[in-house]
Amino acid sequence: YEPSDKMVTLIKDNCSVLQALSSFGITLGFGDKTVSETCQMNGVDTYTFLAVVNYTINGYGSFENDELISVPTLLHYLKASHAYYLDFQLPFIRRELKESISEDDALGMLIMRLYEEYAQEIRRHMKYEEKTLFPYVESLIDGRPMNDYNVETFSKHHEQTDKKLRELKLMIIKYLPADARHNNQLTATLYDIYNNEEWLRQHAEVEDQIFTPAVKRLERMIKQEDVSKNISSMVFKG
Repeated sequence: YEPSDKMVTLIKDNCSVLQALSSFGITLGFGDKTVSETCQMNGVDTYTFLAVVNYTINGYGSFENDELISVPTLLHYLKASHAYYLDFQLPFIRRELKESISEDDALGMLIMRLYEEYAQEIRRHMKYEEKTLFPYVESLIDGRPMNDYNVETFSKHHEQTDKKLRELKLMIIKYLPADARHNNQLTATLYDIYNNEEWLRQHAEVEDQIFTPAVKRLERMIKQEDVSKNISSMVFKG
């Protein structure tokens, strides 16, 4: 997709873009405006928005040497995505599960235990990023990087967090209750869990393939600036 494409066309073609809009801070009600016009109206960097959209939709893009990616825009997107998942999506799935099962039987208790373990794991993972990675990136943007951290440290600790989710899906698929009402409810919940799994996969890929390379470039740029300042200082003193 290009900046001149209609935003409504992009959404009609790919309804999964809807959640990305809110994470970028783009609200609905943009009429027939183009992607560029809509992003400008909402104060969003168009190039970065399309980089994320085109990558998550069809894997398009190579970002190792892409100097046009806006780190502040990506940071805002990732923070908002965390808030969406932790504050809305996790409680929503939990409510669906509780309405779909009986917590008095062994299967119901096992399903809820698996979900609570998964929710705790994903919350721990995202809170780690919010307490360590995000403040570090903000310090880079401000030109005053923390000396005891770098994005490579984050990459080494960026483990997969979907093992419990896979166990939960298999449990539901193998042991769905026979009665129609609970079966229908759990099937609908399972569909939402699959959608969430795909969302998490895309979220992790944006962090790994777009955000991390962009932060590494910012680190190198600041390091080069520091070297230049030191050289200038030495020349001046000499």
